[in-house]
Amino acid sequence: MSRPLPDHVDVLVVGAGLSGIGAACHLAQQCPDREVLVVDARAAVGGTWDLFRYPGVRSDSDMNTLGYGFRPWSGDVAIADGPSILDYIQETAEAFGVLDKVRLGHRVIRADWDRAEAVWTVDMTTLDGQRTLTCSFLYLCTGYYDYDQGYTPDFPGVDEYAGALVHPQHWPADLDHAGKRIVVIGSGATAVTLLPALAESSAHVTMLQRSPTYIVSAPKRDGIAAALGRVLPQPAVARTVFWKNVLLSLGQYELCRRRPDLMAGLIRADAAKRLPEGYDVDTHFRPRYKPWDQRMCLAPEGDFFAAVTSGRASIVTDQVERLEAGGVRLASGQLLEADVVVTATGLNLLAFGGIELVVDGEKVDVGSTTAYKAMMLCGVPNLAWTVGYTNASWTLKADLVARSVCRLLNHMSAHGYSISEPQPPHDAPPEPLIDLASGYVQRGIGAFPKQGSRAPWRLRQNYLMDLWALRRDRVDDHIRFATRPALPAVPSRPDLVPIA
Repeated sequence: MSRPLPDHVDVLVVGAGLSGIGAACHLAQQCPDREVLVVDARAAVGGTWDLFRYPGVRSDSDMNTLGYGFRPWSGDVAIADGPSILDYIQETAEAFGVLDKVRLGHRVIRADWDRAEAVWTVDMTTLDGQRTLTCSFLYLCTGYYDYDQGYTPDFPGVDEYAGALVHPQHWPADLDHAGKRIVVIGSGATAVTLLPALAESSAHVTMLQRSPTYIVSAPKRDGIAAALGRVLPQPAVARTVFWKNVLLSLGQYELCRRRPDLMAGLIRADAAKRLPEGYDVDTHFRPRYKPWDQRMCLAPEGDFFAAVTSGRASIVTDQVERLEAGGVRLASGQLLEADVVVTATGLNLLAFGGIELVVDGEKVDVGSTTAYKAMMLCGVPNLAWTVGYTNASWTLKADLVARSVCRLLNHMSAHGYSISEPQPPHDAPPEPLIDLASGYVQRGIGAFPKQGSRAPWRLRQNYLMDLWALRRDRVDDHIRFATRPALPAVPSRPDLVPIA
């Protein structure tokens, strides 16, 4: 029997992963008078880091920036494994006293805003049946993909395949891959992580890619952090390394965007140095796109290249023709024999966890809305949501969103407001929220909010600019505030003045 739900809370946080636990901690510190509840459909705290259990699962961002700003990562490993990150999230929730605010096994299916009462009525399913509560502010920390189902193409002949077919999002705990021939289909971050991990005990691992991706090596441990730790206290080390990594990653990203040919050549040259002499680098490591048109893949200590160099793993650049009983038949006619086929073919994007949003009886078409500061929706009152950076650690943006939400809530309390509603721009047609060319983004981004051409409706992939904006911008910038009884819905407001 789950713990009972309250009838009403001030803030309902949906999602108990990295973002949701961080949001709850921020609220506990900055809005202590607000009653907060966190709900999650899963049976454990941790979100992504509780879901993914495939071999070698790890971060692809350094933990000094992926960790929370209010509780810096103190481990000596910069690129941490999944279990360590999960422990960190759970320990943070316990340390900041938010575990008792969490209700697990609660899946939100619908949220209905009532302007007259200035509340959200939230319906959710639990193991004990359907439950409903109301909240004054809805804070969605649901991530950006479907937790229930990963993306797997409809491969011809899949029913004929005699081996194990596995998607990394749902890795079987009892899968024994030791001594097996494994084909990993895909070339993204998951495939790049899996290859060296599986190669440790399998007979052989082949990564089958349709086209190459950019793979960069980085040290697993931060040498500068270790050196500073011998002369400075831990808080000073954490802040110094944090800013070092923020500036370094931002500088690398900007250089990739401004000098793509130069950076592509440097990345390819580094790969060539780590591979056997004469390796066909141009076939397997020359992407057709520019650096950061898709997210970069990380190889800690060059482990990916080491596995290939050792002969325990190999790369094949080709396309799947079909699956057969013994393995994967390629378009070239070659058969890759496989006891296990891993479809590391990506995610299915899902906006707001698939929650149906309704405002005053009308369903919100999320794909037609415009994002405000990449954290609220124009025309949707008292709702915030979190989406991280694509070119840097997710938590950098999640932390800024949480601080902005707390600032907004405190502003509303100070002025007696019960409603905050961002207003849309009127100067340019909206654009997709994320401009990455990755397949999973292109498949699902249309269902996400759009962005405008300028601030505050523009998603800037720049932590420094967003941090400056948080400190400089007015809380009430292009937001309409109201108290109960509220104004009528936007379409019937003659007083609404378009924002220039």
